[in-house]
Amino acid sequence: MTNDAITIHSGFLPHTDPEASLAFYRDALGFEVRLDVGQGAMRWLTVGPPGQPDVAIVLAPPAADPGITDDERRTIAEMMAKGTYAAVLLASNDLDAAFDRLQASGAEVVQEPVDQPYGVRDCAFRDPAGTMVRIQQRP
Repeated sequence: MTNDAITIHSGFLPHTDPEASLAFYRDALGFEVRLDVGQGAMRWLTVGPPGQPDVAIVLAPPAADPGITDDERRTIAEMMAKGTYAAVLLASNDLDAAFDRLQASGAEVVQEPVDQPYGVRDCAFRDPAGTMVRIQQRP
């Protein structure tokens, strides 16, 4: 990798309940909590997979930006409720074990593990804020 190579550092996903998000990302997925900033609903949580300290997901209050209008806030809330506002694609060495662990945690199952016609095996869940979380089997 060259000195000026661009890498992924953080992606942002919404949360509506920081404690429920911690239960999903930390407890069910097994991610590390790297930062926990703010209080109440105005809390930003940075989580990431163990062994990948340079890659993180920031779970943030949706629409905290003061430039967002009330109409935009309503649209964001509606999209989150439908599960169409945000998504993340994760990968696992053992998809079936990951699925079983998440299902046992009470996470909302969207799709059980299945071989897709485009060549991957994956499953899907929704996090507590409605974000689509897909998990692929690593080759």
